[in-house]
Amino acid sequence: MIHWNRRNFVKALGVGSAMGCVPLSAWGASDPLKTGGKRVVVLGGGFGGTIAAKTLRMADPSIEVVLVDRETSYVACPTSNLVIGGSRTIEQNRIGYDKLVSHHGITFVQGRVTAIDPAAKTLIGAKGAIAYDRLIVSPGIDFRFEEIRGYDPATTPQIMPHAYKGGEQTLLLRKQLEKMPDGGVFVIAIPSFPIRCPPGPYERICQVAWYFKQAKPKSKIIVLDANPDILSKGRLFRKAWAKYYDGMIDYRANQGVVRVTPASRTVHTEVEDVRGDVVNVIPPQRAGNIARVAGLIGPDKSWCPINATTFESTMQKNIHVIGDACVAGAMPKSGYSANSEAKVCAANIVALMNGKETTEMSGINVCYSTISAKEVVSVAGVYAVKDGKIIAVPNSGGVSPDLSEVEAVYASSWLKNILTEMST
Repeated sequence: MIHWNRRNFVKALGVGSAMGCVPLSAWGASDPLKTGGKRVVVLGGGFGGTIAAKTLRMADPSIEVVLVDRETSYVACPTSNLVIGGSRTIEQNRIGYDKLVSHHGITFVQGRVTAIDPAAKTLIGAKGAIAYDRLIVSPGIDFRFEEIRGYDPATTPQIMPHAYKGGEQTLLLRKQLEKMPDGGVFVIAIPSFPIRCPPGPYERICQVAWYFKQAKPKSKIIVLDANPDILSKGRLFRKAWAKYYDGMIDYRANQGVVRVTPASRTVHTEVEDVRGDVVNVIPPQRAGNIARVAGLIGPDKSWCPINATTFESTMQKNIHVIGDACVAGAMPKSGYSANSEAKVCAANIVALMNGKETTEMSGINVCYSTISAKEVVSVAGVYAVKDGKIIAVPNSGGVSPDLSEVEAVYASSWLKNILTEMST
């Protein structure tokens, strides 16, 4: 039996190994990778996973790092609303892994992981297993479709796209809006908190409204929000709506969707039935499905509880959870939060694997929202650990004072820098 360490992976790949890409077919029958030494496997190649893998290798090159993702590239969700609004392309949000893995000596494995065996410390795929000493899981979100009656996970998103994962759903919603007649109605249904990127749905409202203002000025937007009020930057969103989109947006709070009728593009709340020409139903959310399969989800049946210092799961030893999937106290579920969490988690894994003391986190987050063609608003925070919980540092950060063209420059720079950090 061949023992599949990183060197043997490279030999097996031939010319393809120069970029560090390992196809799923290279997986062996049982334990193809483990040969000794220190290995950390990172599952998920988004904002958290890429930075965790990179930080591990930079902090301790003796640790073998294997990055696993089902795709060969990643499409970022931040600014995907601009794709929906028509001012950005989806390819501008896409990064590859080639430079990341070649620059830092990371082994990249493309393939779908179907299970995690915490006792055996292995990831399991269709064609074999990957062993780890420690595992970082950064699976993003999935949806609680079952809470909406009439919602078929296979077919409903093709009629009522959620567009809350960057990629095909983003493009589908854009195409539906382009085909909608002037004078049509766009309905957006926002799920209850906590959700990925709390300001995201309200930025989307702005982007769709801006598109309508230019191309379909007779159209209307109905907002069905399961929450009692706008989740983030409420004052600034309302100011933008009044300034640019007066009379176009009908915001209705405490209107969670309980049922859908896709055939007629109708959503049903406990209060009313609402039909739209284009309907964007964002379902309630939870951690990515692999977290549920692996037993990482806590008593709330949605998210993964973690140690606030190391991000180690409180449900399974030697597994760390970062990004949108974890319960990170006051930190919101955002790309920038995942970036901060990845760096802290990776640094503490290096300490744990080398018998050194861990250090408590110091995290930051900034979320930008584009509310017109030129103006952006933001919310920022600084985070620390207190009494075993992640808290917002008092008097740090806050919401930008007003609609700002300068913030738009900051937002563009932030996205360019963070995507570059993830991909090189």
